[in-house]
Amino acid sequence: MLISVVCFSAMNLVVKFLGNIPAPELVFFRSVVSFTLSLYFIKRRNLSPFGNNKKWLIARGVFGVTALTTFFYTLQELPLATAITLQYLSPIFTAIFATQLLGEKVKSYQWLFFLISFAGIAMIKGFNEDVDLKFLLLGVMSAVFAGLAYNAIGKVKHTDNPVVVVFYFPLIATPIMGVVSIFYWVQPIGWEWLLLILMGVLTQIAQVYMTKAFQSSAISGLTGMKYLGVVFALGFDFFIFHVAYQPMALLGIGLVIAGVLLNLFFKPRKTKKIKVG
Repeated sequence: MLISVVCFSAMNLVVKFLGNIPAPELVFFRSVVSFTLSLYFIKRRNLSPFGNNKKWLIARGVFGVTALTTFFYTLQELPLATAITLQYLSPIFTAIFATQLLGEKVKSYQWLFFLISFAGIAMIKGFNEDVDLKFLLLGVMSAVFAGLAYNAIGKVKHTDNPVVVVFYFPLIATPIMGVVSIFYWVQPIGWEWLLLILMGVLTQIAQVYMTKAFQSSAISGLTGMKYLGVVFALGFDFFIFHVAYQPMALLGIGLVIAGVLLNLFFKPRKTKKIKVG
C-alpha cells in the first residue's frame, strides 16, 4: 500500500510539472496507456470488452472521465495538498449517492463526520490565500463525480468483470478527450514526453499495488494509509513549490481527512465482502 501511495503522489507531482499541458490532453495520454493495458488483460482472459450492464458501464466511464479531468485542473491550479485534500471528499459523496442508487443507509452520526470535512474546506478557503474559489469548487465537483463513478461500479458488481469495468474508463476517455484535445492541443516537447509516459506508468503501478494490498489484507486496516498522500503533497508544496500554509489552513486539511476517516471506520459494515476492482 505504501508503494501505491508513493506512486500516486509521484503521479500527482508529474501532473503539476506538466502545467502547460491542458488537462484534457493529460487525460487523453493517460487513457491511451490504460486502454492498451486493459485491452491486453481482457484479451488474455477471453472476456467481452463491452460487458453486460452497458448503461451503468457507460455511466462509470463518463463520471470517471469528468472526475479525473476536473481533478487534473485543480492539480495544476491549486497547491498540491489542497487539490488532493479536495479529492479525498469522494468517499463522502459516494456514501450520499449510495443512499439513492444502491439503497445503502447513512447513520445520523455520519452526517456529523460529513460536516467536519466541509468545515475543513471552509477553513482551507478562509485561511489560504493561494486558493481560488472557482478551483476550490471545481475540486469539490471532481469529488462529486468520483462518488458517482464509485456508485456506478457498485451497480455492475454482480454483472461485469472488474477488468471490463476498468476498461470503460479509457474506452470513454480516449475518443472524447482526443477530440477535445484537438481544440486545446499543446505539443509536448523534450522531457514532457517522458513525463507523460511516466504519468501513465506510475498510475498503473499504483493501481496494481493498491489492488494487491486490498486483496491480501483487511481493507479497514489499509484505508488510512491512503491519506499519507497529503503528507507527501505538503512536502512537495513546501520544498519544491515554496507554498507556505497558514496553521489554520493546515487544520482545515486535517479536519477534511478526519471527517472522511471517521466516516470510513464507523460506517455500517456489510457482512459480505464484495470485490469491485
